[in-house]
Amino acid sequence: MDSIRELYRIGHGPSSSHTMGPQWAAEQFLARCPQAQAFRVTLFSSLAATGRGHMTDTAILQALAPRPVEIVWLPEESLPLHPNGMRFEGLSAVGAVLDSWEVYSVGGGALMDAQHPQAQSSVYDLDTMRAILKTCTQNGRSFWEYVETREGPEIWDYLRQVWAAMQDSVQRGLRTEGALPGGLGVARKAWALHRKMTMMGQNFLKEGFLPAYALAVAEENAAGGVIVTAPTCGSSGVLPAVLYHLAESLHLHEESLLRALATAGLVGNLIKHNASISGARVGCQGEIGAACAMAAAAATQLMGGTLRQIEYAAEMGLEHHLGLTCDPVDGLVQIPCIERNVFAAARALTCANYAGYSDGSHRVSFDEVVEVMEQTGHDLPSLYRETANGGLAKAYRFPPQDGQALSEEDGA
Repeated sequence: MDSIRELYRIGHGPSSSHTMGPQWAAEQFLARCPQAQAFRVTLFSSLAATGRGHMTDTAILQALAPRPVEIVWLPEESLPLHPNGMRFEGLSAVGAVLDSWEVYSVGGGALMDAQHPQAQSSVYDLDTMRAILKTCTQNGRSFWEYVETREGPEIWDYLRQVWAAMQDSVQRGLRTEGALPGGLGVARKAWALHRKMTMMGQNFLKEGFLPAYALAVAEENAAGGVIVTAPTCGSSGVLPAVLYHLAESLHLHEESLLRALATAGLVGNLIKHNASISGARVGCQGEIGAACAMAAAAATQLMGGTLRQIEYAAEMGLEHHLGLTCDPVDGLVQIPCIERNVFAAARALTCANYAGYSDGSHRVSFDEVVEVMEQTGHDLPSLYRETANGGLAKAYRFPPQDGQALSEEDGA
């Protein structure tokens, strides 16, 4: 497995696979073909289907500026290795192709091509929860200690940057008001919800701020703000909300939070390595489900849970998102994506509490759920894998069609 540095990436939203990945691919191709006078970029399948809503074209144009760029959209065609395929072509002054590159944005901002598939066991010597549990139990280590042995002590400096960026995204989201970009007319809610909770009595405050924190980050992501992939942009509000909430309610030291980030990163890495965190490949279960599992594991550790309880919480967080579709309305990371961050954060705490009440024993293992999630994702029709052609993306249109019920976002 790769370093958790590859899982936690600090960058601009709204999508790690559709914004961050294409931008970094464009930057790499520019360095590879600096003599080009112009570029042609062809987007395939999911990237083409929802790229406009995810600002894929904007990210590519910015990376290749000031040279002219032609973007070709082919939502009905796919490259062989992944739904998020791109073909970059560097052109001469007369339009001749100087160089070309087929590359894939495989989730969480990561890239791969036919010559350089995703790294296998480059940092971690073990790649299943079962094996990691065994070695940690035998050596009396915590999950975060195992991370440190593989990543080195310098990982804490990086996680400190990650935590600072997460806190910044929460705080910016709580300060900002107004409508989100993209044309759906979705209003930011984090500021208002947080303000209302501050005026509530103490009986309402225990979990009341958690939704505001998740909304704050998810709304920042939707607006193209700087967030941390955890494990993706679309699910970036879950883990920061849970950590921010627990830091306040349990008065936690930074050291404890960084260790929780390490454990959450290990869980996310296992899902990424053994299945996928790409909505275009396995649906939203690979994004929100993975984020819930990561946050549940982190919360259980912060609450004093054992290794078995942490594994149990992570397993439940993923299990109870199995089959979740990726169906963004208009291809924007707003409906239903923002609210899913809120409910996944709440579910993560529920999983942590439930695991803490148990002795950690359970029938279905984390590894088995990861395997099932991958198969479930493959069995989902492509309509439900980030194409904006099925589910809520098909049922809801903005402005509403005849006979379609008005929602809050429509001003009802």
